[in-house]
Amino acid sequence: MFHSRLAAPDPALPAPAQARHPPGLYALFFTEMWERFSYYGMRALLVLFMVDQIQSGGLGMTDKVATSIYGLYTAAVYLAALPGGWVADRILGARQAVWWGGIVIAMGHFTLAIPHAAAFYLGLMQVVIGTGLLKPNISAMVGRLYPEGGARRDAGFTIFYMGINIGAALGPLVCSALGERLNWHYGFGAAGVGMILGLVQFRLSRRRLGAVGEAPDLPGSARNRDRRWAFGALAALVLLVCLVWAGTIPVDPVVLARGATSVIVVIAILYFAILFLSPRLDPGEKKRVAVIAILLLASAMFWSGFEQAGSSLNLFAERHTQRLIGFAGFEVPAGWFQSFNPVFIITLAPVMAALWVGLARCGRNPSTPVKFGFGLLLLAGGFLVMAAAARRVAGGQTVWPTWLIATYLLHSVGELCLSPVGLSSVTQLAPARLTGQMMGLWFLGTSLGNLMAGLLAGDFGAGVNRMPDRFLQIVITAGGTGLLLLLCARPIARLIHRGSNRL
Repeated sequence: MFHSRLAAPDPALPAPAQARHPPGLYALFFTEMWERFSYYGMRALLVLFMVDQIQSGGLGMTDKVATSIYGLYTAAVYLAALPGGWVADRILGARQAVWWGGIVIAMGHFTLAIPHAAAFYLGLMQVVIGTGLLKPNISAMVGRLYPEGGARRDAGFTIFYMGINIGAALGPLVCSALGERLNWHYGFGAAGVGMILGLVQFRLSRRRLGAVGEAPDLPGSARNRDRRWAFGALAALVLLVCLVWAGTIPVDPVVLARGATSVIVVIAILYFAILFLSPRLDPGEKKRVAVIAILLLASAMFWSGFEQAGSSLNLFAERHTQRLIGFAGFEVPAGWFQSFNPVFIITLAPVMAALWVGLARCGRNPSTPVKFGFGLLLLAGGFLVMAAAARRVAGGQTVWPTWLIATYLLHSVGELCLSPVGLSSVTQLAPARLTGQMMGLWFLGTSLGNLMAGLLAGDFGAGVNRMPDRFLQIVITAGGTGLLLLLCARPIARLIHRGSNRL
């Protein structure tokens, strides 16, 4: 069966090697931890800063415009992973892509710390480009540390995911405290400091990676050609941004978000079509790519609900949740609620990692489609809780934080069923020579989910009476997709098994 091949320890390895993890894992663990500190710290402030009044230091946007920009930004972060993977595969190598990506991210956060509208958009663009270089390639490097695959790789990715969530837990606590209590731009600056710490750590621990992530060995003519393509694309992007700033190309964030959703769908279809028609891939590789396409669609559905955390759920925390600690006279910053999800992940990740390994030893480890299905059902359960909370708000009440906390708990368990398992599966299923690009394609699904999340969140600003129905819509779509995956799990698992003898 597929699940036993994917999750069981490799019998060719001695027992101690099966139990230990490569030292390079911890170098990547701490680098990603600080990068996620910067990303999630800034994300906790983003929508709140945009909707805040200009007199209070915000941008004075409506909910619909602010959440559309939020969706475009978070989608662009993951969309940039596709060219970022290509740059690593063809030009820089994963290690240099991570290094230069981190530098550009730090520049972006420090630009956001400048109190000027033009600096705000420039900073967002820099964070997008830098994350596109760093995010897919650091995950690909984790996969390359485990060439044998198996349950140890799943466990390694789960440990790596803990690093992500330690940073994601600390970032909102620090950045929201500074941003909401003192000055929004102090919070953005703190995110930049976090990325600088990550760069220092990566440079000091790079020896632990061995040869993993070194620059590709390509002919000089091919490398020069690819560099010309990369610089040409970057120049075109700079020109486009200049034309937008000059007003030559008018931009409506809501319309742009809707159009970008269609564009991403077309890009994904075309990219998969090219792979399926390519004579460079054998039939087994094409079957595995087909499974990646199925998992990508499920992932996009999951993130379209999960990423409400930074938009509609963040606004729900600020406007409709009791945040005042009476005996202390202290009002909890709304952004602090963003830390509950990563705290739950940190707490539960070792449990889930042990669960997958333990089930694998018994030959009962669920297949990847089953884990995805459970993740979507848990996401639906979280929004069912929010629908009940929204009914209380529609009745004129302010609700206790326990509603949001329960939602984040369900979403966190769902995330552990889907996200680290998805990362591990893509690195295992992808053809070895296309690992970076396939990781970029995987994050394309996350990008699509983020765009959908931003558009959905804009509808919540239409009035509190509509909130329960909006949450129930997510319950129906996410729950229905999860049930469909569970029903189709066996055929998908057989497709993977027939597509490769090494899984």
